[in-house]
Amino acid sequence: MTLLELDEPTAPLRSTRSVVRVQLTLAATVWAGWLLLGGAQAFDALRRQWAIGVTMVFGSLVGGGTSEGGGAVAFPVFTKILHVPATDARIFTYAIQSVGMTAASLVILWMRVPVERRVLRLGIPAGVAGALLATTVLAPLLSLPQIRTYFTVLLTSLALALLVMQRRGGHARNAFIPVAGKLESGVVVAAGFAGGVVSGLVGVGENTVMFIVLVLLFRVSEKVATPTTVILMTAVSLAAFASHVFLVRDFTGPVVDYWLAAAPIVVVGAPVGAVICARLTRTAIRRILLALIAVEFLSTLVLVPMSTTTRLTAAAVLVLVTIGCCLLTSVRRYAPLRHTTSR
Repeated sequence: MTLLELDEPTAPLRSTRSVVRVQLTLAATVWAGWLLLGGAQAFDALRRQWAIGVTMVFGSLVGGGTSEGGGAVAFPVFTKILHVPATDARIFTYAIQSVGMTAASLVILWMRVPVERRVLRLGIPAGVAGALLATTVLAPLLSLPQIRTYFTVLLTSLALALLVMQRRGGHARNAFIPVAGKLESGVVVAAGFAGGVVSGLVGVGENTVMFIVLVLLFRVSEKVATPTTVILMTAVSLAAFASHVFLVRDFTGPVVDYWLAAAPIVVVGAPVGAVICARLTRTAIRRILLALIAVEFLSTLVLVPMSTTTRLTAAAVLVLVTIGCCLLTSVRRYAPLRHTTSR
C-alpha cells in the first residue's frame, strides 16, 4: 500500500515553462474558436455581461483547483445576486465547465499530477449515464431551487465530516484506493452514477460525491482526490452540455451570451487553479474547501427563500447525511496501516 503522509506540495513534474506553453496554446485555441463562433457578438457579450466574466474569474479558479466545480460559484452568484433564472444558470454551468474544466484537466494530465485512474475508468461511464438520465428525464420534473438547497446540505455534511476526521488525528493518507476488489469497483460505479445524477440536476455534484467517497471512505489524499474529481467532472459536464445542445436543445438566448462572456476567461483561470492546487499542501486544500463550503452554506441560508417545511427537512437531511459521512470515516478496511512516506 502506498501512503501519503507528509503535508507538502506535489513536486512539479513538468517545467514551469512547459506548463505555461501548454496553457497559452489552450487559451489561444479557445480564443480563436470564440471569435470564429461569436464574431462581433462575442465582444458585445463580453461588454454587456461583464458581471458574468468577473464571477467566472473566481469560478474558474475554484473549478480547476477544487472538488467543487466552477458551477459551485457560478450558480449561487447567478441566481442569488445577478437574478439569472435557475434553469439558465444550470445550463450555463455545464457549458462553461466544458471549456474551463477541460482546459484544467488537460493541464493536470500534462503535468502528470497523480490521479486515481481506476476511478476515472469506472466513474466516467457511470457519471455520464447518470448525468444524461438527469438532464433528459429527471430535471424537468423537479424543483431546482429545492435541489440546490439539498446540494448545499451535501456540501455542509462533507465539511463537518472532514472536521471530524481531522479531530480524530492521523496524517497518513492513501495514494490510491488501497483495496482493488469487486466491492470497491461497485462503490466507485455507484458513486459515479449518483454524482452524475446530482450533476445533471444542479450543474455540479459528480466531483463532490466522488470526493466524499475517495477521502472519507477510501482515505485517499486530497491532493490525489481533487485532480481526479476535476477530470471526472469534466467528462460529466461535457456529456450534460452535449445533451442540452443536441437533445434538449435549450442552449439558446441569454445563456449563449453568458457563455461568450465567460469562455475566454475560464480557459485561463481553470488551468491556473489546477496548477495552484498541485503546489498547495493537503492542509491548505482542505481549508480552502471548507471556506468555500461555509460561503455556500451562509449564502443559501441568507439569500434563498425557504419555507419552514423546507428548512426543517434540510436540517434533518443535514443530520442524517453528516452521520453517514462520519460513518464512512470509521470504516477500518481502508485506513492506512503504517506511517511511511513514499511520494
